[in-house]
Amino acid sequence: MLSGNKGEWSEIYVFLKLLAEGKLNAADANLNSIPNIHYPIIKILRQLNGITIEYKIKETIEVTNSSNDKVLNLSIEEFMYQSQNLLDSLRLAKGRSFSFPETEAFLNHIYINSLSAISTDKSDIKIVVHDLNTGMQPELGFSIKSMLGKNSTLFNAGDTTNFIYEIINLNLLEQEIIDINSITDEPKISNRISKLLNLGAGIEFRDITSKNLKLNLQLIDSGLPEILSYLLLYKYLINKSRLKDLLDEINIKNPKEFDLSSGHPFYEYKLKNFLTDSALGMTPSEPWRGEYDATGGIIIVKQTGELVCYHIYNRNEFQNYLINNTKFEQASTGRYSFGEVYKENGRTYIKLNLQIRFT
Repeated sequence: MLSGNKGEWSEIYVFLKLLAEGKLNAADANLNSIPNIHYPIIKILRQLNGITIEYKIKETIEVTNSSNDKVLNLSIEEFMYQSQNLLDSLRLAKGRSFSFPETEAFLNHIYINSLSAISTDKSDIKIVVHDLNTGMQPELGFSIKSMLGKNSTLFNAGDTTNFIYEIINLNLLEQEIIDINSITDEPKISNRISKLLNLGAGIEFRDITSKNLKLNLQLIDSGLPEILSYLLLYKYLINKSRLKDLLDEINIKNPKEFDLSSGHPFYEYKLKNFLTDSALGMTPSEPWRGEYDATGGIIIVKQTGELVCYHIYNRNEFQNYLINNTKFEQASTGRYSFGEVYKENGRTYIKLNLQIRFT
């Protein structure tokens, strides 16, 4: 029996909904559909036991295998019904994981035996669209983010996403470190940092626990590790987590001392590129080469069930959406070993963890 959370079932919902509608609607920076801008869908591809199954949109939905043998021919109305039925079920679903027998029976009928598409890259769905700009029909990979359940993460936390800061100008005794780490009143990390500052300490970024993540960030921009370290520290200094608010703060403080006199958006530009690369393929664990896995862009499932997309072509709207709709989220301090003061080789440090979630 197929079982999954709302995010996983949303991938199936997108698959059914796109076949029912036959197009992808483009979105503006506020997640609203842009009138008269859409991408007609030719077909959707999925893998089954090493065989490519194609779902072609014509007057009906033709299902063929990699030998182009027609194996099924179903009405578009059936996909309309199945997508709406799944949406209704998702809205009523409670808990972390659930099954929908009626939907699963239909999926089995159309040769789908898993919620997530099997892919050699990190895209969630493979779509052949009619490119109205070039007249070509490229195969594009899209990442799927759903608003039907808990907001999706854009950049996942791990031991590899810890930023290391040195505590300077203050020689803490062992008991003082124990006292600071004993602060548990929320927000506990902010309160610990405030205690350090009140004692006269300075806090300076030194490194990232993962060499690979550091190199990935430097590939995007050589100053990005340091810029993210400032933003992450500001989260705890001003008790705000939305990236838009933190961007305002870093523009005021200008710790990198950029020349902002002519209005160049140094921090915003670099942060947008980081968010874009994170959304379309960059992860902390794998070397990043700047090649997008989600070659088409990202599909958003809105709470209403409407689907909108940010295509590579509407990059500006996509980046504005990212900067306005993401936040730093604090992951589990115990699980990822951060937020406590510690000594190493005679120096004193604290780690802060980077995780980014859609709001």
